[in-house]
Amino acid sequence: MKKIKPLAFYLPQYHPVPENDEWWGKGFTEWTNVGKAKPLFEGHEQPIYPGDLGYYDLRVPEVREQQAQMAKDYGVHGFIYYHYWFGNGKQLLERVANDVLQSGEPDFPFCFCWANETWSGIWHGLSEKILAEQVYPDEQDLIAHFEYLLPFFKDERYIKIDNKPLFIIYDPNHLNEGDPQYITKFKELARKNGFNDLYIMASNKLRDDLDFKSMGYDSKISNAFQKAWIPHIAKKEYISHSQYYKNRIKGLIGIKKKEQPKVKIQDAKAVVNDLKFEESNIPTYPCILPNWDNTPRSGYRGIILANNSPELFEQQVEKAVEYLEDKKEYPEQFLIIKSWNEWAEGNILEPDRKHGFGYLNALKKILNKHSRNE
Repeated sequence: MKKIKPLAFYLPQYHPVPENDEWWGKGFTEWTNVGKAKPLFEGHEQPIYPGDLGYYDLRVPEVREQQAQMAKDYGVHGFIYYHYWFGNGKQLLERVANDVLQSGEPDFPFCFCWANETWSGIWHGLSEKILAEQVYPDEQDLIAHFEYLLPFFKDERYIKIDNKPLFIIYDPNHLNEGDPQYITKFKELARKNGFNDLYIMASNKLRDDLDFKSMGYDSKISNAFQKAWIPHIAKKEYISHSQYYKNRIKGLIGIKKKEQPKVKIQDAKAVVNDLKFEESNIPTYPCILPNWDNTPRSGYRGIILANNSPELFEQQVEKAVEYLEDKKEYPEQFLIIKSWNEWAEGNILEPDRKHGFGYLNALKKILNKHSRNE
């Protein structure tokens, strides 16, 4: 039995960049949204507060070192850095990865997920504004993209399977429609540069029953969590009790009330109970979510997965491990965690002030149990 290798998505933000300064105001980072979040109904746990690492700045090498050590101590094998290449050489949030490459620190495995989607202001109330458009202009841009990635692929920390760098693509449909030969050309460039190939993985964005094999993918991240979640979305929408009675009184005395915005909220226990990992026509790696509440970023347009707990996360880890036990033919036993530090989406494995190291302890507990049973 191969060792289970948890990989956690990692947002390389939390430092100012000129584009965010322009769009959202000087000094903006995700912490801006996290810090100004408000509870949107009675019992809504916002804002959330970081624990041991505080409101960090990812330009600081010591912070990146602390994150890597913490991840390593609790069984995370590596980070999946989001990578933003929009075409025509346009990048965003590349500083963290560049610093990690150039400094050689932290000594911790990593790979990239190319977040190939257009940035718009839709989640921030600017739905008409395109901030950065994802395009696939020509072969020269493709080559420039590969040449940027090549030093990372060559780094000994970069995650590889049989001398094939692991490269995850967030939106396979978008890429396929924009340039259906992109993967073929990328793989060819990898072979020309001394690798056996690239190991291309599709993200969890799309359903598992599509024909990823014919699109050139070697594996994918399971969509099972979304599949379990979707039937619960929009079943429950809450407003506070106090607001409910205020609305009733206004109605009774003839004051026309303004419709109170509602938040979509689902019970995490029901979703986890329905979670079932299934294969596609390529190796399919389980993906688990410790928590979710993107209202700091999206307000009333957000979605909340309520009643999360380390105990529920432990159940997810258990299900993922059981699924992987039957997949001895897979080249690696990856367990994908979304995410390490998506604070404005309430999607975090890092310690927060409420749960501390609860989620990390849950992961470590099941991994240790599995290794003892091998």
